[in-house]
Amino acid sequence: MERWFEESLSRPFFGMHWMPFRQMFSEVGERTELMPAVDMFEEGGHLVVKAELPGITKENLNLRIVDNNLILSGERSSKEKIERGNYLRLERSHGSFSRTLSLPDGLDTEHIKAGFKDGVLEVRIPRTESSTVREITVE
Repeated sequence: MERWFEESLSRPFFGMHWMPFRQMFSEVGERTELMPAVDMFEEGGHLVVKAELPGITKENLNLRIVDNNLILSGERSSKEKIERGNYLRLERSHGSFSRTLSLPDGLDTEHIKAGFKDGVLEVRIPRTESSTVREITVE
């Protein structure tokens, strides 16, 4: 089955070969910008946002609230010079990133607390009101 799949990718398909596309997809990881993993949940009357930011220092991190959006941006720098000629595989990335998270209504954005420890950013935003769920009858 594996051989059949490999052969099907190397055969011409409507006048073109898939081999250039396979090369393009294998290099996607090298071209993508940094995108930190983010969790957002409610805990104890707060909205909690946790972001994994390995290799980033607190000084290279920027948090802003703009129009009910939390904007997380920063830069991961590499101190070692990388020459691609000697590498067989290069998966560690560096560069700048920006992530915009839409926040729900009912938050007290004046009393936000943020902490950064062991490469994990934790932002706590208190709720101003408890959300209520109300059933609406359709007539």
